[in-house]
Amino acid sequence: MSSQELLFEIGTEEIPAGYIGPALEYMASFLEQELAELGLAFQEAQTMGTPRRLTVAVIGLESRQRDRREECIGPPRKAGFDEAGNPTQAALGFARSRGVTVEDLKVVQTDKGEYLMAVQEIPGRPTLELLAPLLTRLLETLPFPKSMRWARSRLAFARPLQWLLALFGPDVVPMEIEGIQSGNRSRGHRFMAPQWFTVKDLASYREELAKRQVIVDPVQRRKMVEDAVSRAVAERVGNGEGRPFLDPALVETVTNLVEIPWGVCGTFDEKFLRLPREVLVTSMREHQKYFPVQNEQGQLLPLFVAVNNTGIQDQAMAASGHERVLRARLEDALFFFNEDRKIPLARRVEQLSGIVFQRRLGTMAEKVARMERLTGWLAERLIPDQANEAARAAHLAKADLLTEMVGEFPSLQGVIGGEYARLDGENNSVALAVREHYMPVRAGGDLPSEPLGAVVGLADRLDTLVGCFAIGEKPTGNKDSFGLRRQAIGLINLIRGFSFSLSLRQAAQEALAAYEDNLALDQAVVDEVLDFVRLRFENELAGSGIDSGVIEAVTSADFDDLQDCLLRIEALDRIREQEIFRVLSGSFRRIRNITRENSGTVVDEPLLREEAEQDLYRVVVSVRERALPLIRDQRYDEALEIMLLIKEPVDRFFDEVMVMAEEDELRRNRLNLLTILRDLVLRVGDISRVHGESR
Repeated sequence: MSSQELLFEIGTEEIPAGYIGPALEYMASFLEQELAELGLAFQEAQTMGTPRRLTVAVIGLESRQRDRREECIGPPRKAGFDEAGNPTQAALGFARSRGVTVEDLKVVQTDKGEYLMAVQEIPGRPTLELLAPLLTRLLETLPFPKSMRWARSRLAFARPLQWLLALFGPDVVPMEIEGIQSGNRSRGHRFMAPQWFTVKDLASYREELAKRQVIVDPVQRRKMVEDAVSRAVAERVGNGEGRPFLDPALVETVTNLVEIPWGVCGTFDEKFLRLPREVLVTSMREHQKYFPVQNEQGQLLPLFVAVNNTGIQDQAMAASGHERVLRARLEDALFFFNEDRKIPLARRVEQLSGIVFQRRLGTMAEKVARMERLTGWLAERLIPDQANEAARAAHLAKADLLTEMVGEFPSLQGVIGGEYARLDGENNSVALAVREHYMPVRAGGDLPSEPLGAVVGLADRLDTLVGCFAIGEKPTGNKDSFGLRRQAIGLINLIRGFSFSLSLRQAAQEALAAYEDNLALDQAVVDEVLDFVRLRFENELAGSGIDSGVIEAVTSADFDDLQDCLLRIEALDRIREQEIFRVLSGSFRRIRNITRENSGTVVDEPLLREEAEQDLYRVVVSVRERALPLIRDQRYDEALEIMLLIKEPVDRFFDEVMVMAEEDELRRNRLNLLTILRDLVLRVGDISRVHGESR
């Protein structure tokens, strides 16, 4: 079957940079799914975009649907025809719903008896006929963080539409949206080449746009942004004298702010270098989207690079304009910095009573007090030699919320607090912990560089999780007001990243106890928090490729110490491919079912009448004596290898011994024997959940 190329461009007013990437992802996934449902094969979907256009191209799209045959089972034959063979309403209604006559219905034999079946031969439709409603639906369902309506428009979109380019092969896909007719024309750069031009196909689309100062491929444009910034620095100070700090997130943003990049390097007064590096970088990045410049040692230079969307004839004039704007921003930042330095960070802590953390959970001052208490408890167990520094860091951790700098740049929380703590003469480890206790900011983000910051971060997250669960502020669907999912993932990453051995249950109980002045304490909250963290933990591990059965085997048996859970998971994951372990896991499933209601573990040896149960008892006692010390030392690989010795005695026991004997004492004794074995294996995990398949 022949194929063609689909090209669809939505021309708009300038779309916010952060909207473009997600919109392009949606366009590709929407068409891939919808075309598959229509039975239209294609090679691939490509997306392109700039601030003024969102484009998708489908390569190798079939020119028509294939003919297909649909078979639909209806009511039973007995319900479809009466005793005289006349069709009933059931048959008539079924035939009508499938667009056939009763005479066309067939009787087929199924597992449930004879049923009526309608067979429809459906000819495929030309793809061109299907595309207009499909592309209209794509445009109308494109999601944006915020949409707008304009004039008398019924359509909500990121920005007003300007034109529609819709081509399938050489043909225009006829469609109209908000009075705009689709066509085969597009436009170049708004200022440098705004004229219309005709598009023949994807290749000519890219080529003609490039001639008109539009680089439509974001990947190519991103590389051009980086080159333009580096070139602007080299032209200003020479190669080797300075290099731009190319923050990947800023590069991505700037890429979606321009249709073609033109770099210009400007300068600023050296007095602003007194500001902390993060303040300078943040001021340039967040307000102006400028790139800082640094030397080979990573020290900032009094230079920056702006990326323009139009060609630059007079570099000096262009730089001067950017310099004036940046100077005003940096003057503000310097003023905030100087004002903040008048009050030491420690003196701000008492003022936190004026900030509400959560109405029912008290103020930020109360949160800090709870953090200090919990940090001390954690430090005694994790970093006892730094307990004093940990308490001091927790005391100062939230003080920067009252600074002018954080008021202007909320993203500097922690960072500016750590800088001010250092300037105030605090211990370097304390200042670093204040700076890093928010880390990791997101899943997969950088961890604190030292355990001290991690311990303060654990206390912060545990306090928030326990407090919010205690007042019923739990995540539901898309609602997660306090970012509790992110808090739980951060908690997990801190424990894993620093290999902390910690009882989560005890830590959560300690966090809950700190709320005794605010809330009526309910220990069920601790169970809810642990379940919440456990689900995040399981998802994290499953996402990294670990078998879900292995994960559940461990977490269902005991979820408290995450580091211990990881060691048990790794051991089970290594042994599960052995054939003997596969068989043992099946036997253990039977043991768990039989002993589900039994908790006794006292075995009366004289009641062990059968040779098979006597042998099993001797092996279980021996294996238990050898395995328990290994389990206590977390040497789970060795413990599991020893447990494999019970496989043959267990198999023989089940073959030769009636567990559920009629005599109560005999039955109880045998159940107790199996319960000892069950409890031993559960010290590592519920191996009945491990299926043993190779990855």
